[in-house]
Amino acid sequence: MLEIIAYFARWSQVTANLILFGSSFFLVIAGSRKVLSEAPWIPRVEKMFPWLALLVLLGLTGLLATTTGSATGNEANAWTPKAWLQFIHNTQVGVIAFIRILLAVLLFAVVVYTLLKPRSRSRYAFLAFTAALPLIAGAFMSHSSADEMSFEAIAPFALHLLFAGMWFGALPVFLLILLTNHRETDKDKRLASTSSLEIFSTIALPVMLLLMLTGLIVTDRMIGSYYHTLVASPYGWLLSFKIALLAVILIIAYKARSKWLPLLAKSAESADPGRSGDSRITESNLHFRKWVRIEFLLALLLILFATILANTLPGKHAIIDDWPFPFRFSLDANWEETGVAEMFWLGTALFAVAIFMIWISLKYEWHWKKAVLAPGALVIAAMAIALPPITIEAYPETYMKSEVPLDAISISHGAQLFAEHCADCHGPQGKGNGRLADTLSTPPTDLLTEPHTARHTVGNFYHQITYGVPGTNMPGFRDKLADEDVWDVVNFLHALSRGFDARLLGSMILPQMPAVGAPVFYYSANDGSSGDLKDFRYQQNIVLILFSWPQSQPRLQQLRHVYERVNNEYNTAFLAVPMQQLNEQELQTISELVPFPVVTDGWLEISDTYRLYRRVRTVPDLNGAGLKPEHIEFIIDRFGYLRARWNSQFEGFGYQNINALTQQLGMLNAEDEIMPPPGEHAH
Repeated sequence: MLEIIAYFARWSQVTANLILFGSSFFLVIAGSRKVLSEAPWIPRVEKMFPWLALLVLLGLTGLLATTTGSATGNEANAWTPKAWLQFIHNTQVGVIAFIRILLAVLLFAVVVYTLLKPRSRSRYAFLAFTAALPLIAGAFMSHSSADEMSFEAIAPFALHLLFAGMWFGALPVFLLILLTNHRETDKDKRLASTSSLEIFSTIALPVMLLLMLTGLIVTDRMIGSYYHTLVASPYGWLLSFKIALLAVILIIAYKARSKWLPLLAKSAESADPGRSGDSRITESNLHFRKWVRIEFLLALLLILFATILANTLPGKHAIIDDWPFPFRFSLDANWEETGVAEMFWLGTALFAVAIFMIWISLKYEWHWKKAVLAPGALVIAAMAIALPPITIEAYPETYMKSEVPLDAISISHGAQLFAEHCADCHGPQGKGNGRLADTLSTPPTDLLTEPHTARHTVGNFYHQITYGVPGTNMPGFRDKLADEDVWDVVNFLHALSRGFDARLLGSMILPQMPAVGAPVFYYSANDGSSGDLKDFRYQQNIVLILFSWPQSQPRLQQLRHVYERVNNEYNTAFLAVPMQQLNEQELQTISELVPFPVVTDGWLEISDTYRLYRRVRTVPDLNGAGLKPEHIEFIIDRFGYLRARWNSQFEGFGYQNINALTQQLGMLNAEDEIMPPPGEHAH
């Protein structure tokens, strides 16, 4: 019950606020001095203002009440003002809700002030500005602000609301003018009112385009790259219905502005519009009033769905454990194959032609059969050409999200399981060249050098490892591996493939181009310190040193002399990770040698994981179990990305020239955040 009240409060408040803002905006742009002083519809518009402002205030108060009840887990608190005050005092959401109520009070006061003073565009402009404030404040309680409280996140949603108000909020005024003009006998007043409609219609087109543009930006933030959620999540279903409603509204609006409004203007020029003698004009005026009413009702429904959408879990956060289709579309999976790109772009071009044909059918008033069948046939042809090449098999688990974080513990354990269960066929490095490969009827997949993992979701791998691949020798392992074990293998395969791609890294960073996420690890060190890689995010760069003992002794001794300078001047931590088990005497010797932490717990998992990123461009290292390097250093930036790597065995003098190391660190320190830190799970 509380949820229903909350939806009603939010919908009524937003609707009233949008109408008040849009009506004021309409009066500013289309209300000439003559119209403001003489138009008979102005008083009727102004009569709405106090009631709309009051509805905004009551809706926001109801929203504070229901939010308090929901947030505290006690519905009784929704009806307790004392609980409201505590909610306001203790939460940021409560503070924003209180600010919105204060802005609604201010709005009501400005409405009263405006109605008591002579009509003028400046007063209506001030009213529109005041009405915009609660809408803008509402953006601070949206999904956009929940993800990131920044101008870039909030501004598109706030602008989307304002553009919605300029269009939807003006529809009641538009409708009032049509109804008033129908009865108006004074030709000059009819012409003045019709002129107002024409001015607004001129501005409405760019407003609608901006509304759609900001809507796309907001949708992109809520969906991200998870486009499959459009057809498999409540957020996607609501969004699809909202878009379908908007498409219908746009068609009505186009018809109204391109055909019926010019005929209305022609009717207004007649001395007596009721006896103009042109039945086509009279019929069009009737159509105009009818369809603007329908447009307004559909817009109310659209706002309702937008309100529900604003309180539905965004698509990018939706959990889809059961994909309902046996296929999915993926550009990445088949794009490199012959003819795929050409077929896709040909289909896209045909689809664009179909959209253009729809516009032509509206403009030239084609018969409805022709207007539906011709573009429809083109759309079907476009889909038949563009979609099959990018269609691949899918499973119920295809979009399942990993239950296990992509970290060194999981990757290392996955490597052990892979060696035990998979290496005989796929090879010790996943190259598809295991000792049994030649005995199989179907060659094992190359999981290392081919972009196999990039072309498939982690859910696909989960399904294939669990249930096997029909028509091949790949068996299922559901009787041998627990769910967590399967996810560990999936994480290993992800790191294996990304590690091979990381061969393109070198000892020099690529400025402004973070691409490879550094696997998270947990550690304890000889100096008593402990933590994980994420502790360094937004704080320090890291030089991660994978060393062998005693082979790395000269390099560790060199780093000893520069550590303090690099740490202080370049805001960079050093973390040394042995690639072998150290006995107590070796650890004691190393501890006396270097002033920075040496990992004593977690070293094996870190070493196993980061050795997957050892390869260099000139030495792909594909044979057998792979080479075991003696010494590698990785530079990880303060946002969690692997930016450079020096493999002492194959990359020359490298960071032994300390100036080369500090130059890279200086470049990283000059960079701002380019993209958010890597996610915690493979996808």
